[in-house]
Amino acid sequence: MSRIGKLPIDLPKGVEVSQANGLITVKGPKGTLTQKERTEVAIEIDKNEIHVTRTDDSNESNAYHGLYRMLIHNMIEGVTKGYSKSLTINGVGYRADLKGNLLVLTLGYSSIIEYVIPKGIEITCESPNKIKVSGINKQQVGQVSAEIRGLRGPEPYKGKGIKYDTEVIRRKVGKTGGKK
Repeated sequence: MSRIGKLPIDLPKGVEVSQANGLITVKGPKGTLTQKERTEVAIEIDKNEIHVTRTDDSNESNAYHGLYRMLIHNMIEGVTKGYSKSLTINGVGYRADLKGNLLVLTLGYSSIIEYVIPKGIEITCESPNKIKVSGINKQQVGQVSAEIRGLRGPEPYKGKGIKYDTEVIRRKVGKTGGKK
């Protein structure tokens, strides 16, 4: 039995959770999120709590038990607090700028890169080398920040590129560092 799946989910004030037509809908102060329901798990909505239970003892229902509990928990947290990730750009001449719904990146290539900001995501440039990606959907925030990081990942010799703020780059010694 899933240890995460059997924990109840607390409903904060101002959040409404409903089930209809095979969808779970969570409405809160920041917006609305939906998720498809699975037949392997049953979702019981009380006034202050949500319980996720398995419908049978199969391996699939065991796998979806903890997953759906966390998906619903993340949706509730997203519509109340939201999610954000911070990225840092390192390198001489590397910078980011916003123009409408485009993130314009200069990353040392011969041409600039224009990244179209998807719907539901808000990107702010706190400085030319700091990017903050925020939104209510945790999966979408992580995907967009990973796509931006993938445009020029950090390299281990000089540390140039785009990295998460919490990421630690293992630095390598160059050719001359290994000789004695």
